[in-house]
This record gives sequence, structure tokens and C-alpha cells, in this order.
Amino acid sequence: MEREELRALVEGGVLLTSRALGAGWPRRSLFRRLETEGWGRVRSGAWAEPGTRIDQFVRLKATQLLNPQLVVSHRSAARLWQIETLETHQQAGLEFTDPGLSFRQQRVPGVHVHRIPLTEDEVVERWGLRVTEVPRTLADLLRAGPRDNAVVAVESALAYRRVGRERRVPLTAPAAVWVALEVPLRGAARARQWLTLVDRGSGSPAETVARLHMHDADLHPETQAEVHPRGGPRRRYLDFLFRAEGLAVEVEGYAYHGTREAHRRDVARFNQILQCPEVRRLLRFTAADVFHRPTWMIQQIHAALHAP
Repeated sequence: MEREELRALVEGGVLLTSRALGAGWPRRSLFRRLETEGWGRVRSGAWAEPGTRIDQFVRLKATQLLNPQLVVSHRSAARLWQIETLETHQQAGLEFTDPGLSFRQQRVPGVHVHRIPLTEDEVVERWGLRVTEVPRTLADLLRAGPRDNAVVAVESALAYRRVGRERRVPLTAPAAVWVALEVPLRGAARARQWLTLVDRGSGSPAETVARLHMHDADLHPETQAEVHPRGGPRRRYLDFLFRAEGLAVEVEGYAYHGTREAHRRDVARFNQILQCPEVRRLLRFTAADVFHRPTWMIQQIHAALHAP
């Protein structure tokens, strides 16, 4: 057989050993060809075409080709939908749902399979993969937790967001997520409680987590609060405002504002905020403060609220 015939067996950049053997390739000749041409081993029984980067998508594709009953779900589905979560691609594993409840977990190291019911109406195709639709993906994340990660994902999906280099439109509506949570699965009651914490005005994962930390500390500022700088008709919107105390809280940082130029614009914006009569004091926190020093952040807010 010629090289082109072997590549003709590829699907989504992945070649299954079983397909090549089924097409008549002798096992010894097959593995010799794979080695000499530089095919990359994705996992047992699956190979990536020469020059293909073995990333999360390729690993998802290989696993689903080997186990067609599995549906990409939870955090893996969120990444395919460009929904932000608190995990990086390097930190997250592969997640699937087995609607037939027949998959044996030990067969695929590094893959987590949820054995929960899933209807075909909740499954769509995206980039050649069978994946849970957006409302079901969010419902799964809410049921599974943890809370902050799930709320970040929901708020991301409900809003316009810049994910990577692309500006992504809202993917669903709150009502659809509520409907998806009507299925009586484990964790649904807690998930519905967490869904009440969602604020569609949140502009980034850092803002979401900052607000949740404040909520846990019994602090409940206005979000995306409208204010008006002196001497100009243009209004501004603050991440958080304790209006009675005149305290504005802003979350900044390269990680979630995108570029250095965007950061420069933010600094100019902070100066304008201080020209607003509604604001007597301004606190600024970085994303690193929010994620790694939340106790300190809350202490700073408490101190500013009670300052003379």
C-alpha cells in the first residue's frame, strides 16, 4: 500500500491502528511505516499525522474515535465552546459523558468519564466531535462544581467575551440553563442555588471571582455601576461600587484585559473615575490579587468601607 492510502484512513488528524489493520496493513509493516514517517502516538491505538501537534483537541478526537459512545462534556466541552473556566488547558484533563453507562474507566488513563444520563437532544457536533450543547454543558459544570469555576463558566457563556484572539458572542440565555437544570440529577438543587449568583454584567473571570469573594464576606456592591465624570457627558461603568460609602473597586490585570494597550486605557479610565462625584475612594486589584490573595483583598475593602 502507498502512503496516500494510509493517510486516507485518517479522521480529524487521527489514525486508528484498528482501521489500518482492517484495511489490510500487516501489523509489522504498519508500525514500521508509522515510525519512519514520524507519526505521533496519541495513545494506545491512535496516531497523529506527521507534523500534527498533539493537543487537547487531538486527544479528544482520538478518545472519541476509539470509544464512539462517549460525548465530550463538562470542562472539555466548555473549551470547545470557548467558554472560560478557571483552569488552563495544561491543568485540565479530558472529560466525557457516557450516556449508556457502560464505559470502563480503567481503560483510558487520564480521561474522566461521567456516567450520567444524556439525551441525543443535548448532543451536537462541533469541529467533528460529539459534544454536549451549551446549556447542558453549563448545567453539568454547575452540578459538578466547584462553585467559582461553574459561575465563571456560566457568566462567560452569557456574555460577549474576548477569548484568545477572538471576540465571541453570547452562547445561550439564562432561561436555557434553568431548563437544563430541571433534570433530576445529583447536585441539581445546589446548582440552582449557584445559578442565582450569576451576574450577566461580569466582564472577566477575575471580576466574577472577586464578586464571589465579596459575597462570601457579606459584601454586596453594585456591579457595572453607572457614574458620571465631572465636566463631561460621558458616563462610565465601574466593576463594583459601594455607592453609599463612595467606594469604587476595580479589577485589572494583563491576564484578563488582553494587551498592554488595553491596560494603558484602563489606567486612563481609573483617572477619569476619580473625577466622578459618586466616587470618593478607589481600590484597584489585579487578577493575581483576586486569585492568590483574596483574604487580603477583602481586608482592604473592609478597611476602606470603615475608614473615616
